[in-house]
Amino acid sequence: MPVTLPYLAAPGSVKTALEKIRVAATPERVTRDFVSTKLRIKGGTGAAIPPFLKRIGFVGSDGAPTDIYKRFRNQTTAGAAVAEAIRIGYKPLAEANEYFQDLTDKDLLALIVQVTGAEANSTVAKLTLSTIKNLKAFAMFDEESASVDATPPKPSASAETQTSTETRQHEPERRAGLSLSYTINLNLPATTDQAVFNAIFRSLKEHLLSGND
Repeated sequence: MPVTLPYLAAPGSVKTALEKIRVAATPERVTRDFVSTKLRIKGGTGAAIPPFLKRIGFVGSDGAPTDIYKRFRNQTTAGAAVAEAIRIGYKPLAEANEYFQDLTDKDLLALIVQVTGAEANSTVAKLTLSTIKNLKAFAMFDEESASVDATPPKPSASAETQTSTETRQHEPERRAGLSLSYTINLNLPATTDQAVFNAIFRSLKEHLLSGND
């Protein structure tokens, strides 16, 4: 079924809006007054910005800036945020071709015509293409798809390999003027169960390191 894709009658205005969103303080709501006063995009061109930002996930249905909006204002996550916004706003294109962002202008326009059911020379299709191109100038799709795991992997133990020996040096024990010291070598089992290690060292403390005279 043909669908309607978001576009702007003045596609370059999204570039202006995004550049100014970067430097303007985040408002409680993105309204026509905010666009006109803070982003300095006047008239009908400015009036079209809030509903467009809602279509691409920058602004919620209540006008409040979303997490995508806020991440865009962070230089390190801006590219990934816009890439995500493009996939939200142009989901039908992604469903038709998941790499639509890599298509040439000619092929992307053909895909837009296919998805929307518009005429081949449709002005709306061309405006949609131009709007996407202005958004793509801010997007980093590689960053969006990259998975960053901040948690270091847990070491795995082989059944044939024991954990490296842990050596503990006890403090010298003095008895009747005689100084004694000893070294304890532990061959720990190959396990990641913390309870096993706790039991081993608790037993060691109670029976060997208690310091009973």
